[in-house]
Amino acid sequence: MEFAAYFPVWDKLTPQQQQRINGVIEHRTVKKGTYIHDSSSECLGLVMVKKGQLRTYILSEDGREITFSRLFEYDVSLLSASCVMPDMQFNVMIEAEKDTEFWSIPACLFKNLMEESLAVSNYARDLLSSNFTELMWLMEQIMWKSFDKRLAAFLLEESAIEGSSSLKITHERIAGHMGTAREVVTRMLRYFQSEGMVKLTRGTIEITDKKKLESLCT
Repeated sequence: MEFAAYFPVWDKLTPQQQQRINGVIEHRTVKKGTYIHDSSSECLGLVMVKKGQLRTYILSEDGREITFSRLFEYDVSLLSASCVMPDMQFNVMIEAEKDTEFWSIPACLFKNLMEESLAVSNYARDLLSSNFTELMWLMEQIMWKSFDKRLAAFLLEESAIEGSSSLKITHERIAGHMGTAREVVTRMLRYFQSEGMVKLTRGTIEITDKKKLESLCT
């Protein structure tokens, strides 16, 4: 089964456990912009990306977004299965940033597997530990790193993901990624443009001096 290659502990499961997963695992294909999980959704379960790109983000009470992580091929997220982990006290939103294929193991089955299999239990703990590390890194960036450095790093990361120096992304979208207001992003981008690092056109940001952006990040 193709899914087995995406689930690192597959070979450590019993044939009976593998059969149970095969019987209920869901394969989905969603279009860019589709929300596959939010705070009002039922517990989705373990999500494994086959192809595409998902974005997980946190939504504040006043409606402000900040990107928590991005998921690419072979990436796995347990954040959509908060009901499996009673100590997980925050909800995340998950949307498709590109057309995406993914599998999901229902939360109830994954919870049972955690109770039955030490390998699955350890794997889940490793996933949560990785998520916690990402969250701490994010908090550190917000608290201690100036916005110009964060924005420069974001533009460089986006360029690497898209494989292009021309980014078709709005200021509003960047603000959603970075947990700030659109006006803040616009002001900083205009400063970057005045310094020759980017060129701004409607709906597009072109990186014109990558080295200068990189030096700003350090």
